[in-house]
Amino acid sequence: MAVAHMELKEALDTLKDTGVRITPQRHAILEYLINSMSHPTADDIYKALEGKFPNMSVATVYNNLRVFREVGLVKELTYGDASSRFDFVTTHHYHVICESCGKIVDFHYPGLDEVEHLASHVTGFKISHHRMEIYGTCPDCASKEAH
Repeated sequence: MAVAHMELKEALDTLKDTGVRITPQRHAILEYLINSMSHPTADDIYKALEGKFPNMSVATVYNNLRVFREVGLVKELTYGDASSRFDFVTTHHYHVICESCGKIVDFHYPGLDEVEHLASHVTGFKISHHRMEIYGTCPDCASKEAH
């Protein structure tokens, strides 16, 4: 949990530096995102926190996620289904996506950072970022299919 604690502190510092006021709700939403490995939807976050903040609406969650996205703390993942999932931005990582249940799992592979340098070198482009998605069937769905 020490890593998550550091990430939260850095995220809060980023908000302070960009002049975003840190409300208890913002703090809780960020903390939930950092500790969540499941790339929650705004609804998931709302449901997880509504007990703690009874006066918080789904709109509040969305608005805060938008603020976090604008300052670069959060990425909005849209993979065809209606509801966006949100991902706390850590070091470069990729997503492995289950084609059966839609589960998204993080996959770290630092070697691919070289792709940007190579792309820039070969094409002369000034590269801003890259994105890779890997698709398959997660172990849970695979074991269901096997039976």
